[in-house]
Amino acid sequence: MAMASPPLPLELLRCPKPSSRYGRTTNHRFSRGGLYLKISSSSQSSSPSEASAETAGSCVTLGLSLFSKGRVKDALVQFETALTLNPNPMEAQASLYNKACCHAYRGEGKKAADCLRTALRDYNLKFSTILNDPDLASFRAMPEFRELQQEARVGGEDIGYGFRRDLKLISEVQAPFRGVRRFFYVALAAAAGISMFFTVPRLIRAINGGDSAPVLWETASNAAINVGGIVILAGLFFWENKKEEEQLSQIARDETLSRLPLRLSTNRIVELVQLRDTARPVILAGDKETVSRAIQKAEGFRTELVKRGVLLIPVIWGAYKMVPVEKKGFGLPLKAAISLPSIGEDFEKRAQSISAKSRLKAEMRFKAEIISPDEWERWIIDQQKSEGVNPGEAVYIILRLDGRIRRSGKGMPNWQQIVKELPPLEAFLSKLER
Repeated sequence: MAMASPPLPLELLRCPKPSSRYGRTTNHRFSRGGLYLKISSSSQSSSPSEASAETAGSCVTLGLSLFSKGRVKDALVQFETALTLNPNPMEAQASLYNKACCHAYRGEGKKAADCLRTALRDYNLKFSTILNDPDLASFRAMPEFRELQQEARVGGEDIGYGFRRDLKLISEVQAPFRGVRRFFYVALAAAAGISMFFTVPRLIRAINGGDSAPVLWETASNAAINVGGIVILAGLFFWENKKEEEQLSQIARDETLSRLPLRLSTNRIVELVQLRDTARPVILAGDKETVSRAIQKAEGFRTELVKRGVLLIPVIWGAYKMVPVEKKGFGLPLKAAISLPSIGEDFEKRAQSISAKSRLKAEMRFKAEIISPDEWERWIIDQQKSEGVNPGEAVYIILRLDGRIRRSGKGMPNWQQIVKELPPLEAFLSKLER
């Protein structure tokens, strides 16, 4: 959930667990997900007359206080009021984002999407915040999130181009010469077009004939070469554009995959991104019998697979039922919150921590259990559609140490072949894969 404070100074931060949001100390730096604003000691010590004046910042702060007490409906009113009090851009962004979190908490996906869409378009909200914030986990399981993500990937006046711009930067890193190729396609097509401009009059003269007319066969050949060149170059240009769109879609799916949660054997819940550099997840999706048989076969190669960092993630089609969760106050119960110490934190810093990697390696026990099965199944089905596989078929997906897809296939994997294919974690080739 995002947090805002009185007007000065305003600084976007990350927020902690709800119980630690309102301590007496000032200028806190928080670690949990969402958009938050810094609370300064000067704003805390304002006079009673100033405190009683209703501003956008005070409404957002009051709304967060109400939300932390489980009064989501009253908090929603405060966030809506804040938007009517001439908020500055940062206050407006925080109001819309917090309002979206309230709607997500109430299961109102369309309203949450509308708030986030406005924040993305008008107030420079980063789409990565929506992907990372645990308070929007319920929203990410809704179809409205998929629509919003698709809009953000394509970009446009209704949602802005921030997310698409980020995706294109990643795409350029993965395919650095695509822009150069497209430049040459356009340049050569333009040259062929200019040549065609001079060839057409010559061709007309050759057809009409006469003493000074050019040779018809030679002129027609030149015209045909120019036309063929333009057609081929245009086809290559559009093919490059199509490949770029496919790559952008895959990058967006990879980002979604990295945020999917799972439970390790120690009952600790992590997101898939936290296993980068330490594990090669292998997703096994299919009916219960098929997946169980694949896991039994993997047991015969367990020692070698563990040396290679393989972590089995079974996904059984239709075996998960939504269990109603009783909402008591803000966020997750204390027990669940304790088991989620890492969600929403700075994953890059965590990935650089040697001790964090060591703990993760110690906690991995060959197999993990998925959390939010609807999100997992939805991602796998989208991946199947992108690869031309019928949704719902049994498939396996092997990830690299850097989190990208190594390869996938129908049915279940050949574990002996995987042992031969994957190098041990300590091998030089594994270091190159990170």
